[in-house]
Amino acid sequence: MHIEQVAANRCFEGSQLRFTHTADTTHCDMNFSVYLPPAADQERVPVIYWLSGLTCTDENFVQKAGAQRYAAEHGVAIIAPDTSPRGDAVPDDADGAWDFGLGAGFYLNATQTPWNTHYQMYDYITQELPVLIAEHFPVDQDRSAIMGHSMGGHGALTIALKNPTQYRSVSAFSPIVAPTQCPWGEKAFSHYLGDNRESWQAYDSCELIRRGAEALPMLVDQGESDDFLSEQLKTELLEQACAETGYAATIRRQPGYDHSYFFIASFIGSHIAFHARALR
Repeated sequence: MHIEQVAANRCFEGSQLRFTHTADTTHCDMNFSVYLPPAADQERVPVIYWLSGLTCTDENFVQKAGAQRYAAEHGVAIIAPDTSPRGDAVPDDADGAWDFGLGAGFYLNATQTPWNTHYQMYDYITQELPVLIAEHFPVDQDRSAIMGHSMGGHGALTIALKNPTQYRSVSAFSPIVAPTQCPWGEKAFSHYLGDNRESWQAYDSCELIRRGAEALPMLVDQGESDDFLSEQLKTELLEQACAETGYAATIRRQPGYDHSYFFIASFIGSHIAFHARALR
């Protein structure tokens, strides 16, 4: 697969890189960012995939989270893909809303027209992107983890729960834990997946856990001053699903923290350390 480098920066003795390529799954050009720690100069390193939230691109996390310092210390690569397909041919929300369409792919495979041609983010993240990364970068795909924020937290949790042999650990900041039960998810799923709510459950973390998803190390941080907590994120539903099934997740409520990258930057070090332990 051909990729084109569009940016490169030295960072904590490693390299922060950005690339573009034409994706077979989404039928459009896709951007992604890669941080390679200093250790990647000598050996293949473990890799963590980061999935960002609504309205974001691959660059938000790279520029705001402060993750590179910790990735360099632990010797792990971080891959940050975009949040949706993009381009003139890619359909968007008819009203230009920020919670659906461009920047809001929800990390699923759309089944409904016109979305199903391009909005195949689940296959892009789980299949196409890992093959591309393994081909072009010194990473050990057998030591992979995944994490994300908000919509990306939903993506990280559901993808890991459905692919427990592909990832050794999963973590999330402020995830949408039950998109079948919140306005963001109901809007997106009704468009991408249609009116059959049964089909929605394949992309709902709480439902996957209740259906017996294989347990893997899971860490979730949720700010208690998050404006979206009660209506959209509903962390208590994940706590209930884990309690009911005995799923041993670590779910931390963080007093005073909101939904922003200030929150992510405050705890990203502990998340990378969590994954580094699982990736040894």
